[in-house]
Amino acid sequence: MAATVVQIEEGKLAGESTGEVHSFKGIPYGEDTGGANRFSPPLKKKPWTGERQATNYGPDAPQLRGPKPKAGATTNNFDLPVSEDCLYLNVWSKDVTPGEPKPVMVWLHGGGFVSGSASGSMYDAHNLCSRGDVVVVSINHRLGAFGFLHLAYVDEKAPDVINLGMLDLLLALDWIKRNITAFGGDTENITLFGESGGGRKIATLLAMPEAQGLFHKGIIQSGPAVLMNTVQGVTNLAGLMLGKLGIDEEPLEHLKKVPVNDILNAQKAVIDKLGPRPAGLAQVFAPVADGIILPFHPFHPVAPVISKDIALIVGYNETEWTLFMGRDPDLLELDEQGLLSRIEKVVGEKAKSIIEMYRQHYPGVSESDLLAYILTGYSRYPIDSLVLAERKSDQLAAPVYLYTMTYRTDAGRGAMRTPHALEIPFVFDNVETSRRFVGSGDDPQAMAELMSTTWISFARTGDPNNNNIPNWNPYNTETRHTMIFDPDCRAELDFGKLERKIWRAFYYE
Repeated sequence: MAATVVQIEEGKLAGESTGEVHSFKGIPYGEDTGGANRFSPPLKKKPWTGERQATNYGPDAPQLRGPKPKAGATTNNFDLPVSEDCLYLNVWSKDVTPGEPKPVMVWLHGGGFVSGSASGSMYDAHNLCSRGDVVVVSINHRLGAFGFLHLAYVDEKAPDVINLGMLDLLLALDWIKRNITAFGGDTENITLFGESGGGRKIATLLAMPEAQGLFHKGIIQSGPAVLMNTVQGVTNLAGLMLGKLGIDEEPLEHLKKVPVNDILNAQKAVIDKLGPRPAGLAQVFAPVADGIILPFHPFHPVAPVISKDIALIVGYNETEWTLFMGRDPDLLELDEQGLLSRIEKVVGEKAKSIIEMYRQHYPGVSESDLLAYILTGYSRYPIDSLVLAERKSDQLAAPVYLYTMTYRTDAGRGAMRTPHALEIPFVFDNVETSRRFVGSGDDPQAMAELMSTTWISFARTGDPNNNNIPNWNPYNTETRHTMIFDPDCRAELDFGKLERKIWRAFYYE
C-alpha cells in the first residue's frame, strides 16, 4: 500500500492507497471529550506539526457491547477500543489532486443514539467511492448518556449541556466544509446518508438552525424521526440516571469523576427500567427539542421550514422488525392462535381487526409473514417514513423520494426476510463481505448495483434516476409514488396504504 499525504487546515495527514482509492482513517475533528471536557460542548481539534498517520480507525464512543457477532453479520468493529476521545472521522476518495470537485457523501451510523460506530466492515466505503467517484466521509460522535443526558435541566451550573452528541455532528460537518476540498470534495454538494439512528440524526439536523448550509441533500434509510424527546421527558430521565449513580447534588461536578463503565451500567439500568415507549421520550437518550439547538420536533407538526430546499430520499425495509426477533421460532412456523396471542401483546384488543386488515392486504401469506409485517408496522418504521415524506412533500419545495425495499435474504433459513439494515451492504456495494447477512446467489450483487448507483446519482444531482431503475417520481399525496427495491425493481403507487390506514390512526390520531 502506498502512502498518500494531504494538507488540511489542522496539519498534514498521511493516509494509504488501495487500488485506485485513497483512505484516511481516524482523523480527529475535535478534542478529547473526557476528563475536564466530559459533558461539555465539543472543542475544535488543535493543529499539529509534522505528518499525522491516518491509516487506522479512531476509538468508538463509549458504549456497552454484547457478544461479538460472527463475521459478516455486524455493522460494528468489535476489535476497536472505546474511549471518550472519540471525535474522529474517516475519508475515502479516488483522487485527491486538484480538479473537478466530487460529490461528498457523509455517512451517519446507526445504533440509535446509544451505540454503533462509523468503522464497521459494512461501512467501508472503498467500493462505493470507486463505483461513483464520490468522496465518502463517516463520523463517530458521543453516544448515550455522554452525548444525550441534557444536564442543563437538572443542574443550573450546566447551562450548555444539551444535545452534545448533535453538537459533535455540527463540528464534524464544519470540519468537512473547511477541509474536504483537500480530498477532492465539493463543499457545495454534500449529501448526508444514514440508516436507523443515522437517519434520525439526519432528520434532526434538518430541523437545527446551526446545521443549515453544512449539507445540501439527505438520504434517510429506515431512520425516520418525526418526534424527538421533550424537556419533561429528558428531565425525568436525568433524575433517574442521577438516582442510579447516587448523585443528589452538583451533578455535573460529580459526573466528571464517575468511571465510564459506571455511567454505562447506570444507562443500561435506566433503559431497561423505562422500556421501549416511555412518556416524553421518542427514544431513551436522544436529542431533545430544547427550543434553541433543536427549536421544534424534527417533522411535527410539519416539516421544518429552514430545510425546505433540501431534497430527500426516505425509505424503509418491508420486514424491519425481523432483525430484532433473532432466532424467534415463530418466524418460521406459527399458527393462527399463536399469531393472535403475539399481536395482542402489543396492540391489545385491536389485534383481531389489525390481523384481518393485513390478511386482506396480503392474501395467502403465512401467519409467520403476517407476524413480521405487523410487528414492523407497530415499530413505526413504515408509518413514520410515510408521515415524514408526506409532510416534506406538503412544503411544495424540494422533492422527497420514497422507497420500500422488499428483497428477501435467504440468510437464517429465510426467516429474516427483509430485516432492518439489510440495505446497508447494497448501498456500500459490500456484498462479498456481508454474505452471512445478504444471502447467497447473484441477487445480492444485483441489489448493490441498483441501490449504490441510485444513491450516487442522487448525491451527484439531487435526482435518483439512472439507467438501472424505472422512472422514480417525487412523492406527493396524490400519487404516493414509491420505488420498490427488489431484483425486479419497480415503481408503485401508494405501496404503503395499509400502514397509513392502520398505524396513522394508531399513532397520530
